[in-house]
Amino acid sequence: MRRRPFLLAAGAAALGLPRFAIAQADQRPAITVAVQKLANSNTLEPLRESSNVGTRLMASYAETLMTQDWLGDLTLKPALATAWRRRDDRSLEVTLREGVRFQDGRTMTAEDVAFSFGPARMGDGAPQVARDLFGSVPGRTQGKAPPPESAAIARRAFPGLARVEVTGPHSLVLVHDRPTPAIEGRFAQNAGMVSSPAAFEAAASWLDWARKPVSTGPYRIVEFRPDQSLTLAAHDDYWGGRPPLREIRFVEVPEVSARINMLLSGEADFACDIPPDQIGEVERSPRHEVVGGLIMNLRLSVFDKTNPALADARVRRALTHSVDRQAIVEALWGGRTRIPRGEQFPFYGDMYQADWEVPRFDPAEARRLLKEAGYKGEPIPYRLLGNYYTGQVATGQILVEGWRQVGLNVQIEMRENFPQVLSKQGMRGIWDWSNSAGFNDPISSITRAHGPTGQQWQVGAWQNEEFGRLSDFLEGSVDQEARRRAFRRMLEIAEREDPAYTVLHQTVNFTAKRRDLPWRPGQSFAMDFRRANWRA
Repeated sequence: MRRRPFLLAAGAAALGLPRFAIAQADQRPAITVAVQKLANSNTLEPLRESSNVGTRLMASYAETLMTQDWLGDLTLKPALATAWRRRDDRSLEVTLREGVRFQDGRTMTAEDVAFSFGPARMGDGAPQVARDLFGSVPGRTQGKAPPPESAAIARRAFPGLARVEVTGPHSLVLVHDRPTPAIEGRFAQNAGMVSSPAAFEAAASWLDWARKPVSTGPYRIVEFRPDQSLTLAAHDDYWGGRPPLREIRFVEVPEVSARINMLLSGEADFACDIPPDQIGEVERSPRHEVVGGLIMNLRLSVFDKTNPALADARVRRALTHSVDRQAIVEALWGGRTRIPRGEQFPFYGDMYQADWEVPRFDPAEARRLLKEAGYKGEPIPYRLLGNYYTGQVATGQILVEGWRQVGLNVQIEMRENFPQVLSKQGMRGIWDWSNSAGFNDPISSITRAHGPTGQQWQVGAWQNEEFGRLSDFLEGSVDQEARRRAFRRMLEIAEREDPAYTVLHQTVNFTAKRRDLPWRPGQSFAMDFRRANWRA
């Protein structure tokens, strides 16, 4: 066995071949990233894995028509589309990038984009015209119907999408059935991943596809071991240039201390979701640093108003006035985050309500509301996951203590996963949540989370008829001033009058890493390992 390399080299010389032509090693680095969790649904299909942890992975393998500039000024920029133009208030003409190769070697065309928004991938969430067109094609949907959750995410992400008109090999029109604001941003969402029809058809089942989807990103999926690891390899035909890494391995390590130990021992090159009180421990090592900051995500406490104790809006309003947000920001985050102006972000531009305020911390007002409501100390369950969100348990303890001081009997119930959190088994009351804005308009967050197609509404926890009508208007009008008024009224309803949730703080995402690795974080959970973000 020890003689074999010599014999190969000798053989090469005898053939007159240059030595480097024989299996020259790929000199690009391979990295290991320790993450808190890989995927909540144990799949990698963005139409099923709609989560913060999934977003972290998707940046490496999934691509969309447009993308937000998470590393820069948060503006929309080209991805698989190089140009776009509004044809009218309902439709967008798109020019596709030429020469793009899927990770299975096929060249992308407009037909592939149409397929990606068709019923094979989106099920009943696909446009009706696409269902009529593709629904009966043998092999595309037979035995591979996506689960109802995927169709629900598709409807939530692309409301009003009526059809995709292919106008040429590299051109198409995205047509909606109503006037549609922010069409461009909708197609920057991960749910709009452009997929290879050939790879979909070759998969033995929908689950096989969902655990190894094929898109156009810089890295392809090699192996996915649910709850354990994800291995990606460079997609060297990537349109954006040869990827800088040979391999990326994401490893699931739930405990913060274990992730940090992996980093410091050299087992990992990155450790994600680092709480502020551990930054000093990491940076005592001269070889390591912690990077990151504010991202376009908010931490929330969400209410189920079907709970008898929470049916009275005054009790929920008391909950919102009993939250000392500044204490959370200072005690758990060392002042590194901020209290936002409700469920919104400044990058919404002229839709941003700059004068809006979250409910003030006012224990006296909370006690007054509870007395007026006749609350008698009925127990209210508060469902938490064990630090799925950084500092989640500590945040919950601060909240519960604040609620206790005004007379609210809130009891923490630990759960293992989100299906258990959302389950109707037992009595729901409050649960811990977060909400991201995937593009620069309120419909990317508030309607998707709390509107008629949103998760809170769909699981039967909170509904409000006026809020529902306003959600439909916000998603189906291009009158920006009227939309701005509607959005403000939605904030009034969901945060003050009939609370659906209360905002705690903006999310801060910290990543520990080897100091010598030339990578920088963006304003999203997504980890970008493209060439432009790996420069010495």
